[in-house]
Amino acid sequence: MVFDVARRHFGVQNRKNTAECQLKRMQASTIVLLALTIASAEALLGIGRKQSVAVSGRLICNGAPAQNIKLKLYEKETTFDVKMDEGQTDQNGQFRLAGSKTEISTIDPKLNIYHKCNYNGLCYKKIGITIPDNFISSGANPTKTYDIGTLNLANQYTGQTTDCIN
Repeated sequence: MVFDVARRHFGVQNRKNTAECQLKRMQASTIVLLALTIASAEALLGIGRKQSVAVSGRLICNGAPAQNIKLKLYEKETTFDVKMDEGQTDQNGQFRLAGSKTEISTIDPKLNIYHKCNYNGLCYKKIGITIPDNFISSGANPTKTYDIGTLNLANQYTGQTTDCIN
C-alpha cells in the first residue's frame, strides 16, 4: 500500500515535470524559429538598411611582408556568419577588403586572418578582429576604412585559434 501511494505520487510528479519540460522546449523552439524567420525575412524581403564597412592593414611574419595571406570579412550572425568579402595580401603584405549587408540592426563586422607564420601544422592559425561600430557606413560604399596597422603574425594574439576549414 505504501508503494502504491509513492508510485502514484511520483508518477504524477514525473508527469508534471515532463509537461513543464515539454512547455519549456516548445518555448525555446518558438524563439529560435522566430529569430530564423526574422533573419530570413530580412534576407528575402530586403528589410533593413544597407550598411558597409572597409578594413585595411599590413601583415608581416618575422619582419618580412606576409604575402598571399587569406583574409575574409564577415558579418557576425547568431547562427552562421555571412561573408562580405575575401582576398589576399599583396607582395608587400598589404590588403584592403570592403563589403556591405542589409540588416535591421547595426552590422557586426569582423576580419578573419588565416596564416601559417611560424606554424607547420596541417591547418591554419586564425586571428579574428572585430571592427568597431564607428567604422560602419550607411549605404553600399564605405566612407571610412578601419586600418589595423601592421600586424606581426609571429606574435600570439588573444582569441587566436586553429582553423582547418576556411
